[in-house]
Amino acid sequence: MDGRRAVEQRAPDSAEPQSRSRSRSQASAPPPEGRRDAYARVSVRALPPLLIVAGVLYDLLTPQYFTAAPFLSAAPLVAAPFLSLGVTVWTGVAATAAMVLVTVRFAVDASGITEVATVATVACLAVVINRLVSSNNARLASAHAIAEAAQRAVLPEPAARIGGLDLAARYVAAQTDALIGGDLYAVQDTPHGVRLIVGDVRGKGMGAVAGVAVAIGAFREAAEQEATLEGVAQRLERALMREGVRRSTVEVFEGFITAVLAEIPRDGCGVRLVNRGHPGPLLLHGDGSVRTLAAAEPALPLGMGDLAAWPDRAQEEEFPRGAMLLFHTDGLSEARDEQGVFFDPARQLSGRVFTGPQDLLTDLVAEVERYTGGGAADDMALLAVRRP
Repeated sequence: MDGRRAVEQRAPDSAEPQSRSRSRSQASAPPPEGRRDAYARVSVRALPPLLIVAGVLYDLLTPQYFTAAPFLSAAPLVAAPFLSLGVTVWTGVAATAAMVLVTVRFAVDASGITEVATVATVACLAVVINRLVSSNNARLASAHAIAEAAQRAVLPEPAARIGGLDLAARYVAAQTDALIGGDLYAVQDTPHGVRLIVGDVRGKGMGAVAGVAVAIGAFREAAEQEATLEGVAQRLERALMREGVRRSTVEVFEGFITAVLAEIPRDGCGVRLVNRGHPGPLLLHGDGSVRTLAAAEPALPLGMGDLAAWPDRAQEEEFPRGAMLLFHTDGLSEARDEQGVFFDPARQLSGRVFTGPQDLLTDLVAEVERYTGGGAADDMALLAVRRP
């Protein structure tokens, strides 16, 4: 009996290095998007001088009434939005000089002077365009930095270890370069144990971000002060109702948050859950088995207490040592492939063993990206907790 158990325990370990080696090989290979971007940058840098050379050759190899002006005018215009001011200026100077050289091969006439003036004028306009583009890029960089600061303030990444638990969190935005949206997570070490929340605010844009700020602020205060997890949920309900009355926009007033709250006591091997209309977390055992901790009783999302009211009841679930809990928003379970089939996290993770929460989230995000072809339709917030 003991020998068979030892074989069963060694089996996942033998498979684990292969899984990690595959992950490392996949991570070391540059993504196709990165290679395409690198090729595009090289092509843009090479295009202005190629246009100048092509223009000179075109003028030299064709009769007098053919002109190289279109090629030479295009060179500084291509450099302006993509290259530096110095490169744009020198491209304009080189294009104008080339136009002068090919013009003086024949008798200088009004047509030749007009072509030189055209190329010089376009070169000056290219410098103006370069300055405008640079100014816009600076404003975008400033806005990006502000968004990063807002994300760190509103949705800070939790520490890797809180209250004796190993944690990892990940926010994956569906919109390219977006840093924060309507999904949220927060972890708090309290006298009652480690308490956490993962949720999804109805709506998009700044209204959803405002809902995230209200929910996380109310949760951190309630997690410290309320003796029960049910009390934390009721405090969040009242905070959202107050915010709805205070705000004047319809979106915020009618907003709600699907959320799951959890409390992990320091002693014992269990977890308490209050689920308000949110996807249930996954319990990943050390042997690779996965179980969804679905809500025992359906409940309305937070912020909808005016429609119906009933007391929250926390459900007790096992959380043995060595196991991991994966909390997620519907951006994970509603991710689709090209045929429109939903991503099933329980099935995808079943039979797999991970070294820790960070390893789990890294592999899961890569799996979803491959499954959807990099085109997820909704934001995705992930929070993994392991009882070591």
